[in-house]
Amino acid sequence: MTDQLSPDEKLHLITRNLQEVLGEEKLKQVLQERELKVYWGTATTGKPHVAYFVPMCKIADFLKAGCEVTILFADLHAFLDNMKAPWELLELRVKYYEQVIKAMLESIGVPLDKLKFVKGTDFQLSREYTLDVYRLSSMVTEHDAKKAGAEVVKQVEHPMLSGLLYPGLQALDEEYLKVDAQFGGVDQRKIFTLAEKYLPSLGYAKRSHLMNPMVPGLTGAKMSSSEEESKIDLLDSAGDVKKKLKKAFCEPGNIQNNGVLSFVKYVVFPLRGEFRIKRDPKFGGDKIYTVFEEVEKDFADESVHPGDLKASVEVALNQLLEPIRKKFESPELRKLTNTAYPDPSKTKGAGKGAKAAGGGEDEELAPSRVDIRVGKIISVEKHPDADSLYLEKIDVGEPEPRTVVSGLVAYVSQEDLQDRLVLVLCNLKPQKMRGIESQAMLLCASIEGEPRRVEPLDPPEGSSPGERVFVEGYETAKPDDRLNPKKKVWEKVQADLKISDACVAQWKDKRLMTKLGQITCKTLKGGNIS
Repeated sequence: MTDQLSPDEKLHLITRNLQEVLGEEKLKQVLQERELKVYWGTATTGKPHVAYFVPMCKIADFLKAGCEVTILFADLHAFLDNMKAPWELLELRVKYYEQVIKAMLESIGVPLDKLKFVKGTDFQLSREYTLDVYRLSSMVTEHDAKKAGAEVVKQVEHPMLSGLLYPGLQALDEEYLKVDAQFGGVDQRKIFTLAEKYLPSLGYAKRSHLMNPMVPGLTGAKMSSSEEESKIDLLDSAGDVKKKLKKAFCEPGNIQNNGVLSFVKYVVFPLRGEFRIKRDPKFGGDKIYTVFEEVEKDFADESVHPGDLKASVEVALNQLLEPIRKKFESPELRKLTNTAYPDPSKTKGAGKGAKAAGGGEDEELAPSRVDIRVGKIISVEKHPDADSLYLEKIDVGEPEPRTVVSGLVAYVSQEDLQDRLVLVLCNLKPQKMRGIESQAMLLCASIEGEPRRVEPLDPPEGSSPGERVFVEGYETAKPDDRLNPKKKVWEKVQADLKISDACVAQWKDKRLMTKLGQITCKTLKGGNIS
């Protein structure tokens, strides 16, 4: 079939349903001469979820168009991105990703013999690649590296150097995989433009870039591996799929940020070419659609009910997931899943508290070791020797308030802080800031950029100073009296703290809570916590 396709027909297959293409003229030129070489990379971090069917469908399109496709398991990138994958789990997670990605491709009928699978560390540790990393680092500014990774690399207040290396390595992969184009989500755009800018400076060709739209999750925002309610895991049972779809955001007539509708557009139609709405005869009976726009129009006109749409997507989704579930019923793959992604609630020290002196790696990373409490700001004034700092007195449930120095002058007014309930980290070693000892840290959500935005975290309404804040699953554990700065426990825990797309504070995929409810912020969806 591929031999019968014209270059224009191949280009249509390659670019359909994409949000943006950079270097389309170069694609046309290559297709006039030979088959296109393209790669898709995935950092082996959290478990892949059903949104991964979107790039899988595009990979199917690439193969139908005759492309030579490489799938990169970017294990080194997973480690560099704020250690989202610990070094000792890298090999296991690569094996998990390889098994689950292959199972996904098989479930949609993609022949694996036409694909090339590559592990990042198989070539990224070579002498030649390492020298190119050094060459590139002598050209790329810190500003460009940070900007390139802003939507992909986890952003923290004090970023590791590793996160700044990440975009450059992704650019070099294009040369070392010898491809014509890189494919990814539109959130990768800044990395793609960095590659286009700097690869020619190394004497390498500028590649084309193919970008998928970001598919909304079940909550109406981006589907995220770290937000449990926004995603359906590939190994979720049929019951879990039903339960999550039932809760999914799918407002009657609303076609914006509708994750259920997006799944029909970007997965069901490319794979099946049609979509069947199943419904009671008294509401019009079953209807088969051959064009997505007709589904969208009928939903917008409310002639398709959200309940019928969800039920029909449930059927299509379970058809895709069932072969994957069956494959992972084998004892070997069950063991691989459990060792690549150990349950943090079952690790040593998770439910019993960790000793102040520390112990194994699991103990060091237990979030129960940090002492976070509700505090009330009883006074706030400018630091006498620093215009950018506030000097606060905060009641954290002790006989005397603690003195806290925080750099919030540029972001929050004194009026907004006075008498406000906040979250306070209480077991860091006190530190002098411009001559005044700060006895705790006021925790805030933040989003980097121009301008940087910062908001104090909000405890539940009705909270009192001194109430303990805990991570779900770690309710009974006790914090250290004081964190040892050399162990960097706070830094390790903080790397996995973030704000969900529902503005809820989380550690990994678990909520930060008090006895009255969850910790939130007002507007900074997807922000970091520090």
